[in-house]
Amino acid sequence: MKSKLGKLHPNIWVMTVTSFLTDVSSEMIVYLIPLFLSNVLGVRMAYIGLIDGLAETTASLVKIYSGALSDKIGKRKWLAVLGYAISTIAKPFLYFVNGWAGVLGVRFADRVGKGIRTAPRDALVAASTDETNRGFAFGLHRAGDTAGAFLGIAIAALIIWLTQTNEALLSVDTFRMAVLVSIIPSVLAVIVLGVGAVDLGGSAKGGAGLRLSLKGMDSRFKSFLFIVVLFTLGNSSDSFIILRAQERGLSVLQTMFMLMTFTAIYTVLSGPLGSLSDRVGRRRLMIGGWLAYGFVYLGFAFAQTGWQIWALFGLYGIYYAATEGVAKALVADLVPQAQRGTAYGLFNAAIGLTALPASLLAGLLWQGAGTWAGFGASAPFLLGAVLALAASLLLWRQMK
Repeated sequence: MKSKLGKLHPNIWVMTVTSFLTDVSSEMIVYLIPLFLSNVLGVRMAYIGLIDGLAETTASLVKIYSGALSDKIGKRKWLAVLGYAISTIAKPFLYFVNGWAGVLGVRFADRVGKGIRTAPRDALVAASTDETNRGFAFGLHRAGDTAGAFLGIAIAALIIWLTQTNEALLSVDTFRMAVLVSIIPSVLAVIVLGVGAVDLGGSAKGGAGLRLSLKGMDSRFKSFLFIVVLFTLGNSSDSFIILRAQERGLSVLQTMFMLMTFTAIYTVLSGPLGSLSDRVGRRRLMIGGWLAYGFVYLGFAFAQTGWQIWALFGLYGIYYAATEGVAKALVADLVPQAQRGTAYGLFNAAIGLTALPASLLAGLLWQGAGTWAGFGASAPFLLGAVLALAASLLLWRQMK
């Protein structure tokens, strides 16, 4: 482990710190947003799914162009800085929103920023390491990201403890206090990336326009992309897990502690599992992670108490640790460096574009169709478990 740390390019550390600070900021409020929509604004489940889905779809469309643009101009850093800056500017407006349309507007702007930064940042991570150390580098980056999430959720829990008199439902004053505090680490993240990172990986390609298609991409990448889309169709927003926990009896503060359990497991395992993928293969780790996801989602479907949701959400961290960084390392394995910005844009776009129907479908199943079929709130989780199993089988066949 020490030898691998010593081989890392300084960019990996800069982007890890940037992601750490960004997640301190974003995770302070992102899990409070569905509670704010439900508890304060009284928004129905279908609309919550629509807001999450539209936000992720927006990010995905932008990711396609941002990744391709970073390939065309041969620059990654300043596109990433721009994306982080846009999200930072959008965040304070959550303090003033008083309806679901306002939340959607802020989430839209924030996801535009995420869309601009994600593909260039991932391509810069890939360019800053080699194949033998790539899984570890992406795993370390994810560990920094989730360590920030842990701290952000802990700060949110402290704010809730200090400001709430009714622990069952989120108050508007608590939400606004969290928004104000979240601005500080968000600004620091932009400064760290702007000052510390350097561009790597070649000069501008030039040409008349951006190439946004799969034409010319490795067939293995195309196949992997299809399998990821199938899995994502059942991977609705985690907002539904938060609301499921509240439905099963957890208070707002207990929900924050549940999230801290999840991020702690995710943080601890991201680096080791990323490093393991360098030795045993990325697809094996992906299959293991997706199977873990399927079992956890079955648990969410049939859980009867809040503590069961809490325990399952902790295990949910295994899925994230085994797949998030590993999937991005696998993309780098399948695509040459000159195409990686475009590939990451297409990869992230495929996930995000599928997030809209996935989250909208989950909301509709929870609110109506699931009840008609006798499943109710269990329906979206049952769908996720089935599609995770199907995707795992397809990825296993791709290995043969």
